[in-house]
Amino acid sequence: MSFLGSCCAVPRSAVPQPGPVSGATEPPSAASADAPVRRDGMVLLPGGTFLMGNEDAAARPGDGEGPVREVTVAPFRIDVCAVTNAAFADFVAATDHRTEAERFGWSFVFAGFLTPAQVHATAFPAETPWWRAVEGADWRSPEGPGSDVADRQDHPVVHVGWTDANAYARWAGVRLPSEAEWEYAARGGLDQARYPWGDEFAPGGELRCNIWHGDFPVVNTSEDGWIGTAPVTTYTPNAYGLYNTVGNVWEWCTDPFDADGDPRTGPRTIRGGSYLCHDSYCNRYRVAGRTGTTPDSTSGHVGFRCAASAASA
Repeated sequence: MSFLGSCCAVPRSAVPQPGPVSGATEPPSAASADAPVRRDGMVLLPGGTFLMGNEDAAARPGDGEGPVREVTVAPFRIDVCAVTNAAFADFVAATDHRTEAERFGWSFVFAGFLTPAQVHATAFPAETPWWRAVEGADWRSPEGPGSDVADRQDHPVVHVGWTDANAYARWAGVRLPSEAEWEYAARGGLDQARYPWGDEFAPGGELRCNIWHGDFPVVNTSEDGWIGTAPVTTYTPNAYGLYNTVGNVWEWCTDPFDADGDPRTGPRTIRGGSYLCHDSYCNRYRVAGRTGTTPDSTSGHVGFRCAASAASA
């Protein structure tokens, strides 16, 4: 499988190291020994057998969406929303965790959010020049030095790698969802529907997710109301009460993207698409859409939500 697909997956190795990497091998924060299992903001789902995957014509070769197969998941809890900047700040305050972006000293930022001078001064992947490796970009400063999340406390945290998401989950006494759990929850009980609400993208003309509208990567008309991330409870939730399972930000899962890959360093699966998805090149903002990137990779359009087994939560 290929995980270097368009804007969706941008591994850190795609550009030469543009900044200092001292401490980049520092291990992620340990779990809090006395952390209670988090229940707030989670919904209990009954589990069961469902049809996972798709053979949609929109699927990109190599993504591994198909074949459609029966998969059974045990009852579990899952966050109704992606983890917010405010929640991640609590984790950092409690643990002094340093994210991958902070340890490496840089992260990928969409070029449209930068000044011409910043664009000119930054490295970029050859195949996806709209991504720029910005020194000083991290979860606190999503567009680099001078930006902050003061007015985005209820937006999903971004610039977090799989290792960071996993560290947060362990600290909170929960975990990341498996890919099967994520898709089961995102489908909201609908059988093989394209989106969490059905097969029609904008039923009755109502836009229900945050993606790119216009001419990517040049013009975003922001018809859905947002240029970048949106608050985590924007739009109508699915029938299970989950918000923004497609669009807004990609979400890390526990599973390797390729079953034959290295379980420690190989690419991990991300699901759901983001505010940069557009039908002209990538229709991964479907419940079956998937791609992957390396655990240390960070960018301004990847976040996460947490899950827990029903027995422990």
